[in-house]
Amino acid sequence: MPPRWPRKPDRRDPAFRKLDDRMTFAVHVAAFTAVNSGLWFAHQLDDAWVPWVVKVTPIWFIGLAIHAIYVFAIADYAGDYVIEPEDAPEGGG
Repeated sequence: MPPRWPRKPDRRDPAFRKLDDRMTFAVHVAAFTAVNSGLWFAHQLDDAWVPWVVKVTPIWFIGLAIHAIYVFAIADYAGDYVIEPEDAPEGGG
């Protein structure tokens, strides 16, 4: 069962923004892993078919590392967020 957000999602909410950035990073890691494993598999079968994989993987990895540095070190998730009455969960909890 997927996690449930207790109120209406809003990018102004620091907690939601932090969760969203980390989930986006996880998707980036999954895409990097899936695509590169497929490319390297094809490269092992016939290295003349995808010779550029040797250049693509490190460039994409650098992009992935920059994404990780931003999400885990640079992004500022501090700040006050006032929950609007229409965004509050039903039942007051």
